[in-house]
Amino acid sequence: MKNIRIANSITEERRTNSMRKHMSNALLRARNALANLSGDQMTGWLIVVLIVVVVGAVFMTLYQGSITTIWNSIVDKITGLLS
Repeated sequence: MKNIRIANSITEERRTNSMRKHMSNALLRARNALANLSGDQMTGWLIVVLIVVVVGAVFMTLYQGSITTIWNSIVDKITGLLS
C-alpha cells in the first residue's frame, strides 16, 4: 500500500514537472519573440493583439445578455441617483 502511494506521488510529480517545463519553455519562447528587435517583435505583438480581440469577441458573444443586463442596472442606478 505504501509503495503504491509512493509510486503515485512520483508519477504526479513527474507530470507536474513536465507541465511546468512545457509552460516555461512556451513562455520563454514567447518572451524571446517579443523581446527580439527584428520584425519578430512586431509579429509577436500582433499575435497577442489578435488573441485578445478574438477572446474578447467570443466573450462578448457568449455573455452579451448578462453584460446588457448589468449595464442597464448600472445606468438605472446612476440615473436614480441623479434624479
